[in-house]
Amino acid sequence: MKTKGFTLIELVMVIVILGILAAIALPKFVDLSGEALTASKKGMSGAVKAAQAVLVASRAAAGTTPINPTVTLLAAGITPEGTAAATGVQVSINGTSYTVPTYTDSSCTTPTAAVANSVACVGDIP
Repeated sequence: MKTKGFTLIELVMVIVILGILAAIALPKFVDLSGEALTASKKGMSGAVKAAQAVLVASRAAAGTTPINPTVTLLAAGITPEGTAAATGVQVSINGTSYTVPTYTDSSCTTPTAAVANSVACVGDIP
């Protein structure tokens, strides 16, 4: 009578191979959280930049002077995520607060110092 099934050695070899594959793949999956945060920061910076462009366009079309919105108006343009801060628009990503920097000049060199400052340029979250 011949029995069917796997021997103990075959089962151990399968477990060893699965362990090796898991050890190789695990570091790649662990590193993805950092990449996801970086992508979220870029996405949120892009949302603030888009809101600034829309506000500039709508204010120019309406003949509003100055055409550049204030930090407060910009933060209101990306609600419920945005909160006005002196140096930019504060946003929350996974419960952590980040500031998207805003600048008073179009070359992005002079940061805003108050929520009433006009925003001519929006930077990226560092």
